[in-house]
Amino acid sequence: MGQPKDSEFKDRDTMTLYLDDGGKLECIVLNVFPVNNREYIALLPMNDEGHVEEDAQIFLYRFEELGDDEVNLDTIEDDDEFELVSYYFDEMLDEQEFNELFNGAE
Repeated sequence: MGQPKDSEFKDRDTMTLYLDDGGKLECIVLNVFPVNNREYIALLPMNDEGHVEEDAQIFLYRFEELGDDEVNLDTIEDDDEFELVSYYFDEMLDEQEFNELFNGAE
């Protein structure tokens, strides 16, 4: 797995996605989080040089640990489920930004 080159992501774990066309995509693991008794993962793709593009979109998947460093990712195909997971992820980001702002004021 490649390491992120952008300083704000340098300590984050990465994951390689193997695409249907045979290609692969290195992503930064932003978070693994529960919603309604299921685990989800938020991934941020990197370019070939290990940088995050300014207009990069976050990928959300169902996440399941299989053991021995193996995981299973499933596409969220149901619109209602995707909206709910997106909402929870956005709320986590808002809370994280609030905490960073509050802790930075001390």
